[in-house]
Formats: sequence, C-alpha cells, structure tokens
Amino acid sequence: MPRLFTALEIPRNAAMSLSLLRGGLPGARWIDVENYHITLRFIGDVDGRTADEIVERLDRIDRPEFQFRLEGIGSFGSKKPHSVWAGVSQSPEMYALQGEIERICQRIGLPPDPRKFMPHVTLARLKSSRLDDVVQYLAGRGNFHTATFTAPRFVLLSSRESVGGGPYLTEEVFPLHEARSTPSVSSSVLQPVKSLI
Repeated sequence: MPRLFTALEIPRNAAMSLSLLRGGLPGARWIDVENYHITLRFIGDVDGRTADEIVERLDRIDRPEFQFRLEGIGSFGSKKPHSVWAGVSQSPEMYALQGEIERICQRIGLPPDPRKFMPHVTLARLKSSRLDDVVQYLAGRGNFHTATFTAPRFVLLSSRESVGGGPYLTEEVFPLHEARSTPSVSSSVLQPVKSLI
C-alpha cells in the first residue's frame, strides 16, 4: 500500500517562483516543480479499509477556501541540515483545516502526529551539504515571497518512493466551499469567480 498524506497544492505561478530558488547549494537534491505541496497531515501506510474510511471522513469536511502566500525560506536540522523549505504566511483557516484532519485521523485510530504543524514547501533534500553552504544559500534568498493565492481544495496524495520528494499521485480531491465575504448579501446574487491560474 502506498504512503498517504493530505496536502494543499501549489498553483503554477507560485511553483514557478519556487523553481527560481533551485541551484546554488552543493549536495542538494531539488524537488521537481510538479511535486511541490504543503503537507497537512502525514498518514503513512494504511490498509485499504482504513484508507476508505479516511476518504469518507475527509469528504465530509465543510470549510471555506482561504488565501495565503509563500514567504521566506529556511532549513530543517540546525547542526546538520537535511532539507530546505519555503515558508507559508499565517493562515488561521489553514490551521483549522489541519486540526480537523488531525482529529479525523485520531478518531479512526491513527496515532497523533508527533510533529507540530509547521506549513512549508520542501524545496530540496540535503545529503552532503555543509552548514556554511546552507547558511550562505539561505542568506541570499531570505526575502522570497509570492503573491497571495487561494486554496480552493485539499488533496489526498500517495507516494511509492521510499526516499521522499515524489513522484506523488493524487488519490482524492476535496473541494473547499467558496468563502462568502458579506453575510448580508443573498447567495443568489453571488457570482462564482474561479481563477484558472
């Protein structure tokens, strides 16, 4: 059974901005642009019945779409860095969605995720990168940010590769409903506007 996780997708224009950060760091294995994502909850290897139950429960989530942007970059592993990432702006709606997914996973019987949720997009895995090289790479790119964009859905992804970084397969898609900015406006007056970006 493939490893499963829930995630937010990165739109093409933001992914292209991220791709400009590739290079300039010896020992980095860069993630392919099509595999950029923000992990909401790592689920792992589960049997088919558990996977079906997870999908059924996730399908009941009823939350509004929300906006955020990618900003700043950093690394995990202070003394011996093992990955480089792009940060995500504060989004209460994203944390609320992640919290609901976490509660669903625990109700199904999965152990709690031991890591504190820190939304990010992994840019590269580091094998033999020196700390000095990583510090220099980060220092030259610290003001990175994208335009704000909307998350219209979240997805269930699977990975069959043991080292991480893709390729990922979209198993299920879970739409978020359109946010209504003014509650006093009748819903029949609202015209849906979808971006094709």
